[in-house]
Amino acid sequence: MRILRWPLQVLAEARGLLFPWVPVFLGCGIALWFALPFEPDLAFYAAGFAAFLALIVIYQLGPELLHPPLVILACLLAGVLAAGLRAHLVAAPILEHRYYGAVQGRVIHVDRSQSDALRITLDHVVLQDMPRDKTPLNVRISLHGQEISVDPGQVVLLTASLAAPEGPAEPGGFDFRRMAYFQQLGAVGYTRSPVLLWAEAAPGTQAINRLRTDLSRAMIAAVPSEAGAFATGAMTGDRSAISLDTVQALRDSNLAHLLAISGMNMAFITGFVFALLRYGLATIPAVALRVNSKKVAAVAAFAVALFYLLLSGANVATVRAFLMVCVMLGAVLLDRRALTMRSVALAAVVLLLLRPESLLEPGFQLSFAATVVLIAGFQALNRQILRERLPRWLMPVFTLVLTSVLAGAATAPFAAATFNRFTDYGLLANLLTVPMMSLLMAAGVLAALLAPVGLAAPALWLMEQAGRWILFIAHWVAGLDGAVTAIIRPGPMVIPLLTFAGVWAILWRGNLRWAAAVPLAVSLVLWSAATRPTLLISGDGALVGLMGAGGRALSVERGARFAAQNWLQSDGDLAVQPEAYARPGFSGPKGARAFVLDGWRSIALSGKAAGEAVITACAQADVVIIPAAAAPVVPGPQGCLVIDRNMLDQTGALALSVRDGRLQLHPARDVQRIWMADKPIWQDRSYAKPRARLAHQ
Repeated sequence: MRILRWPLQVLAEARGLLFPWVPVFLGCGIALWFALPFEPDLAFYAAGFAAFLALIVIYQLGPELLHPPLVILACLLAGVLAAGLRAHLVAAPILEHRYYGAVQGRVIHVDRSQSDALRITLDHVVLQDMPRDKTPLNVRISLHGQEISVDPGQVVLLTASLAAPEGPAEPGGFDFRRMAYFQQLGAVGYTRSPVLLWAEAAPGTQAINRLRTDLSRAMIAAVPSEAGAFATGAMTGDRSAISLDTVQALRDSNLAHLLAISGMNMAFITGFVFALLRYGLATIPAVALRVNSKKVAAVAAFAVALFYLLLSGANVATVRAFLMVCVMLGAVLLDRRALTMRSVALAAVVLLLLRPESLLEPGFQLSFAATVVLIAGFQALNRQILRERLPRWLMPVFTLVLTSVLAGAATAPFAAATFNRFTDYGLLANLLTVPMMSLLMAAGVLAALLAPVGLAAPALWLMEQAGRWILFIAHWVAGLDGAVTAIIRPGPMVIPLLTFAGVWAILWRGNLRWAAAVPLAVSLVLWSAATRPTLLISGDGALVGLMGAGGRALSVERGARFAAQNWLQSDGDLAVQPEAYARPGFSGPKGARAFVLDGWRSIALSGKAAGEAVITACAQADVVIIPAAAAPVVPGPQGCLVIDRNMLDQTGALALSVRDGRLQLHPARDVQRIWMADKPIWQDRSYAKPRARLAHQ
């Protein structure tokens, strides 16, 4: 009994320090909901809510010794319920079938795709001959071969090819379909036809988006260079003018976070405004003696932060930064400590309750990891001792280096797991650019303040020079030998274990924090032992990837670009698609690529004649793969397995392996969740060669 009572006593003694654990267990509940192998029904949520109320009652009536575990259980249930509620609140139509025809809609966002094509997002969508209740709320369309000027709020008309958002490129991979569901994005597609203006923006509609566009165009017109485009993206969130080459250089130098409007950008903006007003008012004796300049500056900085949040589009990292700014400025107004672990926890709780899906987004993970480690790191230092031991002039340099080291160490595992790469010289790049980024943001604010009186030119020139320096460093670092190291995708338990180890080490007090070494070691061992599927098939059947001694070989040289990039990156492979296509593994003509998977002869068909070639291919192979464009074909008497549109619609992308002579299918779509199309799930997961074929072989 004493052994069971000991952990309760330990938790009870630490009650004043346990609030930062609230978002941790809230996030565990959210993660549990997303990991459920079924879609919960009303009875599930009713039982969960009843259990939540019961915990509250027990908390009020039970002994204090039980309070911490009751709060933990309540946080887990709250996370599950919040995720389920959010999923049903954002439910919107998803395109059921492929669509080609007229599309009318109002422009709400303009950006660029990964292929550098201009892309528009539309709401108020109208599709020809499609009922209103089945029409997606929002669609996103890439404009291939077009560079047009459209404004948010304008209604446009075009002819486009649309489809429902695709699922993971491989089992366990990033699920774009899930992300699109929570964004109410019901269809994506492309067009090569002209985009026609149907109606101008109505007065008062899309005011913030139109203001962002107007500011971006004004900045680019005043600073017509790549540095100006970068500065515009950092200031307003509009990255449509930034070239793909620049974006890639920023990624390879670990400077892409400068474009992600997050804590750094928000801190630069609000900090500059706060300091400008506080010390500006202090220089006016009549004002300084009558008002608290510190609190006046805090109120003004809050207004600027709110405006910047709306202007930038309110992504997850920006919302987190805004919540942190609110807590900090609120602490200034109440004469409390501004930056503590409790303030970070409060921001996380609010964000997780309002947008539970953000837990799975890289922006949330990277942003909070960096913030938590920075606070913990600087709190661990005795500032008085530092001031005594370090010269005053060296403190800014020391702070810059320490900040870059801590933030880099905190975000490296999450970045490597998400983007499958480690930027070897990222620390150097950040040390050389972060000071210039603060200068860029300050110059941008000054330009905005001086523009109404026509004196913005010097500030804009300064902003451009800072942008030029940042891009110079980005391209230089990205061009160094070994700038990027490819990282294999970790298994499903690696990042949770790493996160738990970090959270335990930072939040727990006393010698027990060293127990974090156990999950840390286990996670690193699991990551080092990670393996990749031998054979992958894309969700449309157009691409097949076979792992060999020299890396994964791909069945086609062009096409299925998203799946090809995703597979190679997850393999920890820096090759591009044409290089992977040239690797050994496949043979035969382009329309019928033959390969062998552990004794199973296989053929991947493509082209318009794929459907007609199935019978012939079946006579030569055990497995025939048909692209989604081909009509479904029933296997002939030869007895081969045909992986066609019918199967792929139910399985999504496939990973194939052979175990004990049987072919094992591992589908990306193995459970039915609310963000998926309502289609049956393929049941057969294992196949044996027909006896007649075995005898023949």
